[in-house]
Amino acid sequence: MLNFYLILIGFVAGTIGTLIGAGGGFILVPILLMVYPDKSPELITSISLAVVCINAISGSVNYAFKKRIDYRSALLFSTTTLPGSILGSVLVGYIPRNVFDLIFGITLLGLCIYLLIKPLKTESHHSNNLTWNIWPIRRSLQDQQGNAYSYAYDLVLACLLSFIIGIAASILGIGGGIIHVPVMINLLNFPVHIATATSHFVLALMGASASATHWVKGDINAVLSEILFLGIGVVVGAQLGATLSHKLKAVVIIRALAVALGIVALRVFWMSFRH
Repeated sequence: MLNFYLILIGFVAGTIGTLIGAGGGFILVPILLMVYPDKSPELITSISLAVVCINAISGSVNYAFKKRIDYRSALLFSTTTLPGSILGSVLVGYIPRNVFDLIFGITLLGLCIYLLIKPLKTESHHSNNLTWNIWPIRRSLQDQQGNAYSYAYDLVLACLLSFIIGIAASILGIGGGIIHVPVMINLLNFPVHIATATSHFVLALMGASASATHWVKGDINAVLSEILFLGIGVVVGAQLGATLSHKLKAVVIIRALAVALGIVALRVFWMSFRH
């Protein structure tokens, strides 16, 4: 019965995670913390990051056919995201479970407040005006449906933020998309649909590097069955999420998720103080 629930959890995480380009780790980790109260942060994050990687690969295939992935930007971001994710995978081993729960709860609550106050911009708000102008990058894309996108961002700011996100996401096991997507849209001027698709591709690369680090450390060997059943669910859910991504309003989705994050944060706080 637990295996069925793991598949169902994976399906929900895969659908929602791919829908907003977040990978689903921010859904998986709090659920895993409740399902496995005795597992260490290393095991929890190793499960989540491996499943996020599977989800991101599955969703990226769908987004690739839609021609919404900015591959050049994704590879540039990965030059700092990947080292950050490896560093985070090592650091998580030094964090006690109760401290991990507290840090994760604070992160979720912060994301909840931020996304409620300042949800993602709509397509009409992105521009070529740069926040920084040290190393400007200008990009133009056209997706499968013929929609044209033109935007600009500063590479130095993008890589600095990607490194920080890589560390934080790997420590928390959330993959980073729930942080990366708002950053790409609100600070780097990416259109919503390009941000979600490109973030998903970066997640696939980051999840693979972080999971490889956990594999070398021996963390994944103890949780292979959990990864397998969750992975089955996310593969199916990722396809549904990518299909729905252009049919639903991103702002509505983000606000609904913000409320859910707040509820989960309170639950994680309660678990942290109970230990």
